Amino acid sequence: MRVLFVHQNFPGQYRHVAPALAARPGHAVVALGINPAPPLPGVRHLRYAVEGRSTPGIHRLAQDFETKVLRGEAAARAALRLREEGFAPDVICGHPGWGETLFLKDVWPEARFLSFVEFSYGARGADVGFDPEFPVRAGEGLFAVRVRNAAAYLAFEASDWLVSPTAWQASRVPAPFRPRLSVIHDGIDTDLVRPDPRARITLDRTGTSCAPGDEVVTFVNRNLEPYRGYHSFMRALPEILRRRPQARAVLVGGSDVSYGAKPPAGRTWKDIFLDEVRADLDLSRVHFVGRIPYGTYLNLLQVSAAHVYLTYPFVLSWSMLEAMAAGCLVIGSATPPVEEVIRDGENGVLVDFFSPAAIAEAVVRALAEPEAFRAMRAAARRSAEGYDLARVCLPRHLRLIEEVAAGALQPAA
Repeated sequence: MRVLFVHQNFPGQYRHVAPALAARPGHAVVALGINPAPPLPGVRHLRYAVEGRSTPGIHRLAQDFETKVLRGEAAARAALRLREEGFAPDVICGHPGWGETLFLKDVWPEARFLSFVEFSYGARGADVGFDPEFPVRAGEGLFAVRVRNAAAYLAFEASDWLVSPTAWQASRVPAPFRPRLSVIHDGIDTDLVRPDPRARITLDRTGTSCAPGDEVVTFVNRNLEPYRGYHSFMRALPEILRRRPQARAVLVGGSDVSYGAKPPAGRTWKDIFLDEVRADLDLSRVHFVGRIPYGTYLNLLQVSAAHVYLTYPFVLSWSMLEAMAAGCLVIGSATPPVEEVIRDGENGVLVDFFSPAAIAEAVVRALAEPEAFRAMRAAARRSAEGYDLARVCLPRHLRLIEEVAAGALQPAA
């Protein structure tokens, strides 16, 4: 089987799938992307550059689509060069979010096409308009949400099948596409990410060390921003530290913006919401560690006494499932992507995203009564095993790719 993976930041969601296919005898695996990528065994990675820039003065609502068309054209030109070499994929696996897959079905009409569905944007029922603190401007603000899906929906129309990581993310896809959609998570390595009573972590240059049993509150995101509830957590933090004088909070994440609106010029969301509560915090017990090595991050989860995960109705973070796999007590927001995995009082605790008081109360109780949550931690670990990479998700994903390549799938009734 000949397989082409397309992702601007390859490997992305294909980190495990691509080398697993390449390891099978007789398979040829090629990847297209824009950014540099670490070498993966058996995978030929080709980069392409986007030529040209957005048209000066183009209508604001057309800017996003034009940018994606430019990326799609660049990827298609790279695909044409591959075709000239004699490469003809049996199946194309692509992330359509940045436009790269727009024209690939025109380059190889006979190839089967499996699209990765990360998120469908909409004006209601998800992230847009969820947080009243950051309202979306009526009119053009909502128009921009609708056109943002255009490139992805064109790719879906050209696809033979779709795959999405969670049922809630899949539910956001327009109804006409859903009969050709499978739900398979990317997978968590639960052999690597697991509880470890011997774990230790040093928090700062003074040598402050923490171990399981210490009152460590963790909060992890790629960037510290409102989409992932940073503002709600910071507003809860003064009460947590006031009521638990031995507690420490460790926040992992950068100061950029991954999702949503940018902060005011010259500011970061991190500083804006830290400044809001700074006078009420014992900053010697608040540790902003930025982005840390993966092994350090795992150790942090393993010593966590309470792990807070908050999110808008949006894409579910790998970090929440990894926290559960590490045996954390996850205090999560009662929002759809979290509620799909966490059952309140059984394998975690659900709280109101907008209630710093509720967040603080849940964390304080977790720190004060650790034995009361031991069974909940064990249940979280068992739930995470349902998303295990090697035993559950990767075999299902490989089988799906083979079935798509063979044209063996039929749309649901």
